[in-house]
Amino acid sequence: MESGRREDVSGLHKLEGSVERVIYANEENGYTICDLAASEDGEMITAVGVMPMIGAGDHLCLYGKWVHNPKYGRQFEVSQYERVMPADTASMLRYLASRAIKGIGPKTAQRIIDEFGEDSFDVMENHPEWLASIKGISMKTALAASESFREQAGIRFAMMFFRDYFGVATTVKIYKKWGSGAVDIAKKNPYRLCNEIEGIGFERADALAEGLGFQNDHLERVMSGLRYVLSQNAIQNGHVCLPREKLRDSAAQLLRVSPEQAEEGISLLLKSGALHYVLREGRAMIYNKISYEAEKYVAEKMILLDRMCASLDLRDIDRFIENEEAKCGIRYASLQKKAISDALRYGVMILTGGPGTGKTTVVRALIHIFDSMGYEIALAAPTGRAAKRLSEATSMEAKTLHRLLEMSFEGEERSAFNRNEHNLLDEQVIVVDEASMIDNALMCALLKAIKPGARLIVIGDSDQLPSVGAGNVLRDVIDSGRFATVRLNEIFRQASQSLIVTNAHAVNRGEMPDLTVKDNDFFFLRRGGDREIALTIADLCRNRLPRTYGNLARNGIQVIAPSRKGEAGTESLNLLLQATLNPPSRYLREHKFRDRIFREGDRVMQTRNNYDILWSRSYDDKTGSGIFNGDIGIIEEINEPESYMTILFDDRRLQYDFSLLEDLEHAYAVTVHKSQGSEYPIVILPMCTAAPMLLSRNLLYTAVTRAEKMVILVGREEIVAEMVANNRQTMRYTGLYEWLREEEGK
Repeated sequence: MESGRREDVSGLHKLEGSVERVIYANEENGYTICDLAASEDGEMITAVGVMPMIGAGDHLCLYGKWVHNPKYGRQFEVSQYERVMPADTASMLRYLASRAIKGIGPKTAQRIIDEFGEDSFDVMENHPEWLASIKGISMKTALAASESFREQAGIRFAMMFFRDYFGVATTVKIYKKWGSGAVDIAKKNPYRLCNEIEGIGFERADALAEGLGFQNDHLERVMSGLRYVLSQNAIQNGHVCLPREKLRDSAAQLLRVSPEQAEEGISLLLKSGALHYVLREGRAMIYNKISYEAEKYVAEKMILLDRMCASLDLRDIDRFIENEEAKCGIRYASLQKKAISDALRYGVMILTGGPGTGKTTVVRALIHIFDSMGYEIALAAPTGRAAKRLSEATSMEAKTLHRLLEMSFEGEERSAFNRNEHNLLDEQVIVVDEASMIDNALMCALLKAIKPGARLIVIGDSDQLPSVGAGNVLRDVIDSGRFATVRLNEIFRQASQSLIVTNAHAVNRGEMPDLTVKDNDFFFLRRGGDREIALTIADLCRNRLPRTYGNLARNGIQVIAPSRKGEAGTESLNLLLQATLNPPSRYLREHKFRDRIFREGDRVMQTRNNYDILWSRSYDDKTGSGIFNGDIGIIEEINEPESYMTILFDDRRLQYDFSLLEDLEHAYAVTVHKSQGSEYPIVILPMCTAAPMLLSRNLLYTAVTRAEKMVILVGREEIVAEMVANNRQTMRYTGLYEWLREEEGK
């Protein structure tokens, strides 16, 4: 008997019957719509839910609830299911005649049943050569039918074995990876699940291992736990590596084993090559293999690019700059000239500085100069919004880094870039903006695709928050002193009239922003408790700003909060703002996923890169794939019968399957970290209670610099002061700085 994940079935209706017809089946996630003939009275019922690999003739036991679909009427929504293989000859015949088995149709099915009767399934599984004695069945067909039959038996066995630990879709993924040996592999070493199957974490593999009787100090558990500690520190804290003693002690505490047992696991993993260590100032730093190779490669390739690029004569550089000034009718500031000169002289140049300091002016000049030299130029940024802003600022197409590198994603394999060391980018100049967002892995992928002799120009604000992913690439590169670096610090006249710009720089210097001005683009609304702050923000979004600023406010407000938690954190604000801005309506369809209700018209954010989801664009009929962590969209339509919603992410429209909703959340309010790389017309910041580590200067600075036209701080002045005074930098264990310093001397 096959089953979906076993849960408490109390409160669920039970329904038994035979599948008459499969209306729709998604092979990737198992979502199925079928017609079922109920056993009791033969009534035809439409069942919907995750039921992979079922076919006409299957006898099912379903647990779920009755729902009413506005378009398709009464349906049975399946939470769990069990499949019973046919036991009598009539049921066996119906099953085989349904073409569920490769090479077997109705006529052949009848001959098999006539010949072998109730032993037919045993023959198909264990004696396929006997089938070849039947007229019309060759040995090749018999063997193929047996293989198909055993495959279905194998998935049923896997479903039974894994049902207490994984959902149906995950079990299908396991079976696709290991086939009929899936159960034996998992029994022997359940920790291979979290090491080799995408989407299965250590905790779930550990739960299975506990169920199989694995002890806490089993070496496979210890080694898997050590790798888990490294990966969690990368995901949650941005560490590329960890000190050996920190890794040992953290793993020992998590796994409830002794430090000595954790140390033994580290030694074995180092010996196998799964982990690497580097000695830094007498301290052993432990990496996983991928992070170690990536960070080392970044240092080596950046220095190679810097050394191999041909330098222009200084007299030619001066002439280029003078011609550009004459053509554009402007005079570049001294540091802007130095930035242009360094980009023409060196293979790698870093340009940093705060808002209003003229970084974009430098980029425009470089584009014109390199273009006049006949160089091909690529502009890129980590996010779609950042790429769009770069395009608008330079009047030249800019791509996301993922698109530049031609990201692909096939089946259950990991994502890959088609542009790499074997298929280099054609451009001689690569300009990358918002580089503070680039993590260790993405920087490695970019550098692999840049051909030796090309120039790399890296632009970013090193005072903003570091990347969400592991690493601190921009700061490490700047701090190494290894490459030409220009920090622009002069605020130009037009920018100096903006309080957003001047207050951002004040915050960055550790000074209080001006909270008293009422007629500029930076406002402070004093409120007391967090609940009052939240209600004021809702009123601003619903009434005050739209009334004053019209469409700019209706389409351009983004609430950015320091924390997810609390009455003025993103979780509570999203509930409040959804109820305020997009309340329930009989005209708006909804879909509930866990504790969230998604509604047509909702503003939502993708929280994880998904490289294979397809999108289309209406204005040029272009199609493509991929949405990325931080992309914000609007739910246009919810299609309950077919289990997807249509979402518009900027100009990309896609069908978003319900099975992906784990990666979607509301985006009326987002955290500062999630806002990186984006700009919004109006930004509202709650100055409210949050963990001390979140009330920091660079977090406030990053939030303020997300605004294009207006910033509104709502809350308590003492919170603003606390953030300005707290210059606690995010500490990350990385080794890029040291790699760069070491490579310099080679």
